[in-house]
Amino acid sequence: MSSASPASHETLAPGQTGRLRVVFVGHVDHGKSTLIGRIFYDTNSLPDGKVDQIRKACAEEGMDFEYAFLLDALLEEQEQNITIDTTQIQFKTAKRPYVIIDAPGHKEFLKNMITGAASADAAVLLIAANEGVQEQSCRHGYLLSLLGIKQVVVAVNKMDLVGYSQETFEAVRTEYSAFLSRIGVEARAFVPIAARNGVNVAGRTPDAGAENPISWYDGPTVLEMLDTFEPPAPLVAMPLRMPIQDIYRFDERRLLVGRIESGTLRVGDTLVFSPNNKTSVVASIENWSGPEKTFALAGESVAITLREQIFVQRGHVASHEAHAPIESNRFKARLFWMGKRPLAVGSPYKLKLATQELDAEVVSVERVIDASTLDTVSGGQAFINRNDVAEVTLQTRGALVMDNHDSNPFMGRFVIVDDRNVAGGGIIHGGVYSDRTKVKSSNIYWSEGNVLPRNRSLRNGHRGAVLWLTGLSGSGKSALARNLERELFNGGRQVYVLDGDNIRHGLNSNLGFSPEDRMENIRRVAEVATLMADAGLIVITAFISPYRQDRRRAREIVLEGGHEFAEIFVDASLEVCEARDVKGLYKRARAGEITDFTGISAPYEAPENPELDVRTGELSLDESSALVLDYIVPRIRAVAEDEVSI
Repeated sequence: MSSASPASHETLAPGQTGRLRVVFVGHVDHGKSTLIGRIFYDTNSLPDGKVDQIRKACAEEGMDFEYAFLLDALLEEQEQNITIDTTQIQFKTAKRPYVIIDAPGHKEFLKNMITGAASADAAVLLIAANEGVQEQSCRHGYLLSLLGIKQVVVAVNKMDLVGYSQETFEAVRTEYSAFLSRIGVEARAFVPIAARNGVNVAGRTPDAGAENPISWYDGPTVLEMLDTFEPPAPLVAMPLRMPIQDIYRFDERRLLVGRIESGTLRVGDTLVFSPNNKTSVVASIENWSGPEKTFALAGESVAITLREQIFVQRGHVASHEAHAPIESNRFKARLFWMGKRPLAVGSPYKLKLATQELDAEVVSVERVIDASTLDTVSGGQAFINRNDVAEVTLQTRGALVMDNHDSNPFMGRFVIVDDRNVAGGGIIHGGVYSDRTKVKSSNIYWSEGNVLPRNRSLRNGHRGAVLWLTGLSGSGKSALARNLERELFNGGRQVYVLDGDNIRHGLNSNLGFSPEDRMENIRRVAEVATLMADAGLIVITAFISPYRQDRRRAREIVLEGGHEFAEIFVDASLEVCEARDVKGLYKRARAGEITDFTGISAPYEAPENPELDVRTGELSLDESSALVLDYIVPRIRAVAEDEVSI
């Protein structure tokens, strides 16, 4: 399911009818391989002589011929009587071509089943009539639900072993329908079949004129049911998505290279490049081996040039302005984990989607499904075990360009890398959080000035930056901020302090101190600080900002703006802060006069990895300031004059 492998993303030729990808799942020994083999036999989709070859091999081995052998080519698989790998093979009906994904049913091979099902448009789920609904039957139904597969047909197989009993069939349908309804899945049909005998697979009976052993059933056969399913939208009809793979300089041209994953691209198109939301017009589509190229379609790898040179880099995604993808650093996903160690909330990982690669972490786990027992744990779990499936909230360090999986599967699938190994994957299924990185209205654009940040850097003698001071009330944040401001200003630098109390008098006067209001308070401050840093100022913020998540978000906002960010822990114990208490706030909080007071009736989450830990309970104000200045001054030096173009 690796989104890093665009070659696996299937493309249809122009004018070709939609190919349907169908995953076959079910409990081990319930007859998937036999059903698939029978489908290929009945639709004449096998190479000439293949059946005779298998029959001959069976005779030489003293074995009875089985249709499953048409798939289970490996002797090891035949001996174990289980399918190990996910196999993808093609066949056609009169209506359209199909790709069958044969997914393993044995629980040890669940990873392969999920990998195969992730790219499917529909599913056939098998249940053996003589065994009924099994643990794996429920597990596979649940996984299909998590992967968002809506088109499902349930084939009740081995009806010949129960005398083609309508009562047995109805019992299976009643039980499994009730289960599917609980997980939000509706089977389009339940079809009673005998795959080995060809009953209700392609036709009612294997031979024309033969008596129908299931005369009480007048619904569709398996193939007739598949032909009623809707194919995926043609890739060329979908919105343009072209992830940028690299930038090359050729002659005097700057070539943007990438693969068109969906949509069409034409010379003269205005493209928006996410996540920086800058636009330019396609000047040319390069073609070295033929006539001038004026358009390109999904599936083609191309190099383009732009009329106006804008900053574009690997990982950016080109689209048309009217149908831009989603941008967010926080979203919900359905994820399966295959790593050697559990996936832990808060631990750092790499997330890859198309050509993007971002630092990421799991913020929360909403639900975990144990793949072996189907037990569900709701919320609060701090880890995901190997082979577990989970619904999670993910957060990336910068803006991730994406689509919901149901609207564009390629841009809605991702993989997670742990210690340089692909350890998990998932699909984006909505729940994108509202923040500054979410896709904007098509009528709103970031206005770029004619004065570049490096021009301001040269004029000021330093780059813009944000020093984020965090700590308990009374820890010395405001005093340190003011001292730093004076020292930096006296050194000829442009600097300004955003103080918590001052901000709440104006910009944030409508906010209280609930966790939600605190979150919004910090978000607004981070946005303002970013704008001021963009103007070339050194911005010092003095806010308690008690929650790590809010401070991480502030960091992301500033870094996305391209500015230096330093989290500085103004570290003083609660005892020291209470002893100072010049405003009498702790005394009032202890008396219950102030609610939601950090350190007393509300939590403070100390930084785990700040750029600086300034122990203001032990150091003087000047010593504390020196620590900060020694850290930040070398990092904000102005660029050399010969690096600047005015």
